[in-house]
Amino acid sequence: MSVGVHEVEVFESGRARLEAIAYRLLGSATDAEDAVQDTFLRWQSAERDRIETPEAWLTKVLTNLCLNRLTSARAKRETYVGQWLPEPVFAGDRMLGPSDTVEQRESVSIAMLTLMERLSAKERVVYVLREAFGYSHGEIAEVLDLTEPNCQQIYRRAKQHLAADRRRVEVDATAARKIVEEFLAAALSGRTDSLVKMLADDAVSIGDGGGVVLSVKRPITGALRVARFLRTLFTPSEAKWDMVGGRPDLYAAVANGMPALVMVVGEQIVGVFTLDVTDGGIAAVHAQANPVKLARATRGWAGADHGEPLAGDW
Repeated sequence: MSVGVHEVEVFESGRARLEAIAYRLLGSATDAEDAVQDTFLRWQSAERDRIETPEAWLTKVLTNLCLNRLTSARAKRETYVGQWLPEPVFAGDRMLGPSDTVEQRESVSIAMLTLMERLSAKERVVYVLREAFGYSHGEIAEVLDLTEPNCQQIYRRAKQHLAADRRRVEVDATAARKIVEEFLAAALSGRTDSLVKMLADDAVSIGDGGGVVLSVKRPITGALRVARFLRTLFTPSEAKWDMVGGRPDLYAAVANGMPALVMVVGEQIVGVFTLDVTDGGIAAVHAQANPVKLARATRGWAGADHGEPLAGDW
């Protein structure tokens, strides 16, 4: 069936919401875009005059497409080279979706997206639709073709799997920049103790190079070990510059609601370090260096005002 102007407008009016759902479910902005486009193709070929509530229909189609992608992604990640991290998204990107509540903001943090990998596909869907978008258990049951009590049980199980030991500190752009400035100053100082003071005792560093960029294949844990690793990582060298294609400029930004240090060579982002700040210090440093997962961030970066670098030609 052909799609008229009205039908296109109906879909486009909900595109941002669909993208935000898909990103939380898949942890990849690129895959989320693909899932939403596939949803549009289903909408295009559907008997739309028989669809009473387009929003509910589109959500159900998108969710099922994401469920299929999650199953495929789990199989691929069994052979993924090194550690897997979500694709970072900068503040202002509609992919981040609603941010009115603590739960909505938390659901899109790199830390939570990483943590959600331990959930089953259905647990993830129930948790995301309930926590981030306020769907009732009855509505979620309709999306997943389950009973309402079953959805409630799945939700409780998901919450237990995601229970956090520490409270994450929320920061605005100004506070985020200050944190990144202090982190970078400590990292460039060459002094391990300066970094240790900023880290939680059980801090962890996780890097994703996707088998393309050299990265540590297992998480580094403990404040002292993480500090030593970061001190070495931020010591400039010709080998590091060759690996990223030149001497990068270092910027402060906010990605997924978290303070982020961005490495840029020319107009190409070559690394995003997101800092998971808790009341006990920086609990995690997530370093995304996989070029595939930085493509969208680079496109957005090119057209944005990101201010002056904290350090030029590092």
